[in-house]
Amino acid sequence: MRAVQIRHFGGYEELEVSQQPTPVAGPGQVVVRVRAAGINLADTLIRRNRYAVTPDLPLVLGNEVAGTVHDVGSTVRGIRVGARVAAPLFFPGGYSGGYADYATVDAGLVVPLPNAVGFEEATALMIQGLTALYLTRHISPRGKTVLVNAAAGGVGSLLIQLLKRAGAKKIIAGASTQQKLDFAKSWGADVGVIYTQPDWVTRARWATDGVGPDIVYESVGGAVTKGCLEVLAPGGDLVIYGALNIQSFDLGVPELLGLIFKNQSLTGFAVMPLLTRETLLASLAELFQLAAAGELKVKVGGSYPLERAGEAHRTLEERGSIGKLVLVP
Repeated sequence: MRAVQIRHFGGYEELEVSQQPTPVAGPGQVVVRVRAAGINLADTLIRRNRYAVTPDLPLVLGNEVAGTVHDVGSTVRGIRVGARVAAPLFFPGGYSGGYADYATVDAGLVVPLPNAVGFEEATALMIQGLTALYLTRHISPRGKTVLVNAAAGGVGSLLIQLLKRAGAKKIIAGASTQQKLDFAKSWGADVGVIYTQPDWVTRARWATDGVGPDIVYESVGGAVTKGCLEVLAPGGDLVIYGALNIQSFDLGVPELLGLIFKNQSLTGFAVMPLLTRETLLASLAELFQLAAAGELKVKVGGSYPLERAGEAHRTLEERGSIGKLVLVP
């Protein structure tokens, strides 16, 4: 089979297609014929050796796949060859194996995929879908005005929709370009701001009649995060997620004084520690059913063959994408 691997840490050129043995399912395992493999920013950080953990090389990247069951281990029951499934290779802490024609997964983690949900869409509903879903549960948005930064991204575009379902009163989209802002508004945001423009904080205040949003969902970092603290309403919550995305943020005395005297809260969020096997399977099934029923839209921003994995990584790192990027073996 083909697999995209890295032998050395570095740039896009380190992603190479190699020939490897097609896996055979062992006891308790399922081999999935990969039809779509999700691409995440964490993959690019692993490639550059900037991830939280340094993996052993060579390594086949990719931690979320969707496809059909190719082989079933001898002790596995209730899973048939040919079934459409999603495989969360990221649980409970994995980060490899998806950029390939075939991937091996624990049979207890295989999630049935409704016919109405495409393989590419399914990958977007895994790490990014779970993050968006659990963000709505982290702090209730019901009746509140919220600001969603990176609103045109994989998480942001899903979060906008799930916040509406959760009862948010008003959703402000934050994006880096007008094109991305227009996309976010077309997917349910009420108003928007472009946070690469110097007056975005003022515009965000205008959108809330001068009060500021009650909740800000922030994953950009740097000066944008400071602007989020500035615009946050008194008593509001700034939720920072996507820690691997945020490479810089300095919290100084002025920001701390603002938090104190405005009774604001700064909270971190990571979805993985919140998941158990049972909640993972139930939450993915919920997301797939919402998508199948047409109640949750998924934007696939680009589909690349394995041979163009480097191009996909470059697009993601340069923040040139809208929605989810996937490899399609």
